[in-house]
Amino acid sequence: MMSEANLPSLNGLRAFSAAGRQLSFRAAAEELGVTQGAVAQQVRGLEEHLGLRLFLREPRGLSLTEEGGTYHAAVSRAFTQLSDATGALLDTPSRVTISVTPTFASKWLIPRLAEFTEAYPGIDLRITATERVMSFHADGIDLAVRQGRTPFGASLRAELLFPQQVVAVCSPQLTAPDNLPIDAATLSRMTLLHDAHDLWPRFLEMAFEYVPTPPRGLHFSQTTLSLDAALAGQGVALASRFLVQRDLHGGRLVRAVQAALEGGQDFYALLPRQGASEAAFRVMEWLLGMAREEIPEG
Repeated sequence: MMSEANLPSLNGLRAFSAAGRQLSFRAAAEELGVTQGAVAQQVRGLEEHLGLRLFLREPRGLSLTEEGGTYHAAVSRAFTQLSDATGALLDTPSRVTISVTPTFASKWLIPRLAEFTEAYPGIDLRITATERVMSFHADGIDLAVRQGRTPFGASLRAELLFPQQVVAVCSPQLTAPDNLPIDAATLSRMTLLHDAHDLWPRFLEMAFEYVPTPPRGLHFSQTTLSLDAALAGQGVALASRFLVQRDLHGGRLVRAVQAALEGGQDFYALLPRQGASEAAFRVMEWLLGMAREEIPEG
């Protein structure tokens, strides 16, 4: 067992942690507030101390070696433990403010908050639910989840959470299981629940090519309201599949139409490249981990 006297320098480990997370010495330098040369020097010193190559220097950037990837996971856990222990000692939880849309908050994030608080008891998560475009600095936002297309700007790190896959759902009380999926004629006699995204015209054209008669409709300002109406048996709603996955598994909703509308406005986690806290990185990693576990099957 290695003695504490032989452990690598803390600065070298911090540089390695940041570079392994960003896979870029330049981005790691911006995160740590030092020069790119300083980060590269610290990492080289760590590699010399360990007698191992931790990174492969490639034309398009860095990649972790097998040993580097294993070591980076352990170092990241160690820094998380240090952060949590320090926060507990000072009795001042790390505060992270995340900006999400109301639908993402109510249909995905809130049902999973118990899992987050169990995993990160030292992080005080503040949730801001809004549709408007926010300013990270002016609004005091640490992290955001938004729909859109990359790039979001050079100042933001964007990580894909869920690809857009829009499905039509309704309460099982509206139709017998033997009648699923419903056809265009049946759908034309049902109430369509619209939201601000107005995806029904594209969905109907994709699924049926035409609709015999213009369907009736109710219009809502937010997807979460149209989904609440669908749960109450008021009609058929459209939503990204991951937002309704729990209700589909629980039998509270059913897929009314087999087709799914792919592509377009995917869901991303957004984090500033400069000045982001370690706690904000932990929240992003949790979001990404949950998303990887919950990508809809089939």
